[in-house]
Amino acid sequence: MKVSKAGAVAAVTVLVLTASGCGKDAEDMPKISIGIKFDQPGLGLREPGGKFTGFDVDVARYVAKELGYTPDRIEFKQVFSSDRELMLQYNEVEFIVASYSINEKRKAKVDFAGPYFVAHQDLLVRSTETGITKAEDLNTKNLCSVTGSTSAENIRTKLAPKAQITEVGGYSECVTALKESVLDAMTTDNAILAGYAAQEINQGKFKLTGLNLSNEKYGIGLKKGDTELQTKINAALRKMFQDGSWESYVKTHFGAVNYKHEPAPAITEGS
Repeated sequence: MKVSKAGAVAAVTVLVLTASGCGKDAEDMPKISIGIKFDQPGLGLREPGGKFTGFDVDVARYVAKELGYTPDRIEFKQVFSSDRELMLQYNEVEFIVASYSINEKRKAKVDFAGPYFVAHQDLLVRSTETGITKAEDLNTKNLCSVTGSTSAENIRTKLAPKAQITEVGGYSECVTALKESVLDAMTTDNAILAGYAAQEINQGKFKLTGLNLSNEKYGIGLKKGDTELQTKINAALRKMFQDGSWESYVKTHFGAVNYKHEPAPAITEGS
């Protein structure tokens, strides 16, 4: 069959446009937004220059990889303890990996995958502190915690109702107040406290009391009702537990302070 010159030109044009279109699709592959903490050494920290480090960061990257996203397609967004539910409800992030303890109050608003880690509430005090050896000692102390965390509520309602609790926006503010002797202790999960104690600028200045004041199961938060994503994330977490990555991340980020962690937990959320 004879093809006209015009037809041949049109065919070539279509091929060129198709090829260039494929290239454009590759460049425009979607990114995934993941919520993490920016101020938690050992868990989620934004380093000078924009580098992100921490156990939660490594978990988030692993899960994103299993979902099909290369590292350059991941966008980390800062979340605070007080706004995690809102970030999910308004689709600011796809999921959150940010020392996010699973509890019934939160599950009324969001869903979780996991858990992927078990921590315990503890106290960080100055290395010279000798007057805090049990939770009841806090009844005469000034304590710092973060707005929206479960730790302050636990102290207030169960452990030391007479404690003076100052709630601030970020953990770094608590560390500064503790360092300057403005407050007597800081409370949150021991994994977070261990991360701060292990920082080079803080070594020798603080200690953990070693009190297991609660069990905190960290889950990956996602928008309520997204069972498909929940199932995929759970599958990624199981693989991470089995292939040795989880244990490697724990040793990398908590090994320096001889942190005694719980083994990888059984996944209980979703399927």
